[in-house]
Amino acid sequence: MTLSFPRLLAGCLLLCTHWALAADGVSPRQILIGQNITLQGGKNDYGKAVQDGIQTYLQAVNARGGVNGRQVVLQTLDDDNQSAKAEANARQLVGQDKVFILFGSIEGGPSTAVMKAAVDLNVPFFGPIAGSPTLRRPHQPLVFPVRTEHREEFRALLDYAKKTGTTRVAFVRSDSETGLQHLENIRLLCRDLGMELVADLPFKSDVSDVQIGQMAQRIATTNAQVVINHGGAGVYERLIRQARKQGVRATFSGVNSGSTQLAKNLGELAHGMVFAQVVPSPWERKTGITREYQEEFARLKPGQEFSYGSLEGYLTAKALVAALRLAGNEPTRDSFVRGLHNAGSIDLNGLRASYLPGSHTGMTLVDLAIVTRDGKFRH
Repeated sequence: MTLSFPRLLAGCLLLCTHWALAADGVSPRQILIGQNITLQGGKNDYGKAVQDGIQTYLQAVNARGGVNGRQVVLQTLDDDNQSAKAEANARQLVGQDKVFILFGSIEGGPSTAVMKAAVDLNVPFFGPIAGSPTLRRPHQPLVFPVRTEHREEFRALLDYAKKTGTTRVAFVRSDSETGLQHLENIRLLCRDLGMELVADLPFKSDVSDVQIGQMAQRIATTNAQVVINHGGAGVYERLIRQARKQGVRATFSGVNSGSTQLAKNLGELAHGMVFAQVVPSPWERKTGITREYQEEFARLKPGQEFSYGSLEGYLTAKALVAALRLAGNEPTRDSFVRGLHNAGSIDLNGLRASYLPGSHTGMTLVDLAIVTRDGKFRH
C-alpha cells in the first residue's frame, strides 16, 4: 500500500514527536527520572535507608498505574560522596541518559554539585535531600527542596542548648564552600542568642584518626559545652568516640542526616544526644504521613526497621510524584515548573511543601528528639 504524502508526513511528525518526548525522559509508558545519590557501593547506611524509602513509594505508585498511566522509573548513579563525581553523574544523566529531571541526591556537597549541573543544563532539580543553604540562597528557580534546611535545625539545637544553660559552642563542618556558609549561619545564630562560637572544626572527607584526635582536644581546650555538626555522620561518630576516650565532657548534638545510623553505631555513647529532625518520628503513628509510610514500608520492605532516612526518602518521593502530576498529561520541563508555581504548595498527607515563584521553601518542619537509654528517639 502506498501512503499519500500528507499521511506520510503526519506519520513522520507523530514519530518525531514521540522521539522528542523520549529525549526528555517522557515516553507514552514511562517518565525517566535521573538520580545521583551517595550510596558508596552500599556502604553508606543513610543513603541506603533513603533509597529504601524512595523505592517503597515509587513501587506503590507504579503498582497503582503510575502518573497519568506512565511508570515513574529511576536511573540512579552513585557519587561515592564526591562532589566532582556528583556533577559528572548529573551531566551524564541529562546528556547521555536523557532523563526528564534530576532528583533525590543526599549530602550538601554532592547536592550543590548536582544543582550546578542542573542550572547549566536548564533542567529542574527536585528533592535534594540536603540542608545546604546554597539550594535556597540565592533563589534557584530550577531547584525544589522538600526538607527544611540545616539553618533551621541549627536554630532549634542552639535555642535548646541556650535554654539548658549552655553558651559555648563548637561546630563540626566540612572544609568546603558549603561548610563556610553553614559556619556563617552558626555565627549569626550564636550572636542572636547571646552564645559564643569557641571552636570551628572543619574536616576533609579523608580526615585521619590523628586529625580527629586533634579536633577532640580542641573541644576540650576551648571549654566548649555543646558540639553541633552539619553532616558527615561517619566523621562525627569517630569524633565522638575519640572525645569520650579523652574524657571530653561536652554535649554532642546533631542534625538529622544519618541520625538513626549514628545513634545505633554509637550505642551507649549516644544516650542523651539531641538531634534535630526534619520529618516526624517514623516509629510513632501521630501523623497521617507516618501511618501511610509505616503501612507501605512494612508491606514492601518486610523485616526492615523504620528510620528517619527511609521516611524522608518516602516523603520526598511522594512530593516528586505530586509534582509530576501537576505537570499535566503531556509533561515538559516547563510545565513541571509551572505546575508547582501554580499550585503554590504540595499536600504530603498532613505536611505541606511550599513552592512560589521566587521562594522554593519546601517544608519548614523541625522537631527535636533525644536518644534514650534503650537507644530510641523520644520527641
